[in-house]
Amino acid sequence: MSDQLDNQVNQVEPCPVTSTEQIPLTSEITQVVVTPVTTPTIKVPVVLAEPTLQIVVEADIPLSPAATEIKRVKKNVFLNQVKLVPVAFARIAGTDFFRVTRAKLFVAGHIRKNIEYASAACNGALQDRIADVDFSGFTDLTFPQTVGGPSPILGISEFAEANFLNETTQMDARLDKAFFQNLVKYNEQPFGELVAANFFELDFSPVMAAPEGTFDTLREKIVLELTVKVLQVQQIRLGAGSTVITPVLTGLTPPAVDPPVIHPTNPSNSC
Repeated sequence: MSDQLDNQVNQVEPCPVTSTEQIPLTSEITQVVVTPVTTPTIKVPVVLAEPTLQIVVEADIPLSPAATEIKRVKKNVFLNQVKLVPVAFARIAGTDFFRVTRAKLFVAGHIRKNIEYASAACNGALQDRIADVDFSGFTDLTFPQTVGGPSPILGISEFAEANFLNETTQMDARLDKAFFQNLVKYNEQPFGELVAANFFELDFSPVMAAPEGTFDTLREKIVLELTVKVLQVQQIRLGAGSTVITPVLTGLTPPAVDPPVIHPTNPSNSC
């Protein structure tokens, strides 16, 4: 019997596949020509502001089937708009462009909640409920946000008209003759980016349920601290002393600190 099994094992055919042996390629360093540029001008997105907005929302979410216990709630933010509306300007000296000194920032979107809960069944499967909670609002922004920082830059379009006198009578206007000048400046539109969302949430049933009882409505009160970037593509002249900026976002996790230095115990005091 053992010999028969050994023969069957030995007769199993392998499963080969077609393979191609790769040909080694040569590799050489590409030579480059360096042209010194002391202060190059580049066009890049510039961070104008990075505010943290506090958004407070309240909503009732129906649950079907009814729940006996909330197991887990996972949340994410989706933004529909981050729009900057300038309301105050200051002319850039020597140009016909303006820096925005004050603006309204409109923000709208929704919080996507994924709620996992247990139903009244003794051995039932976990239920899943997805709900989108809308929010919208605005905040005031002043520029620059820091001393010497950037501001939105806008060029205002202009329209001019010149009218003429009747050259025959010199007493009335020529309604059939006019000169028009129209200057249109096309600006880079400020835009927004999502940076972080910090949720503080209280979920409960509006009507207290008895132990092992059920409830079919979940009332939620959410405080959302939403951090966004407001940017605009601008021309920047690079120079010495450039730095990398990292936002400081407070949360439950404390910032990392260096471990304390532990000095060795004096050997003369040891037991």
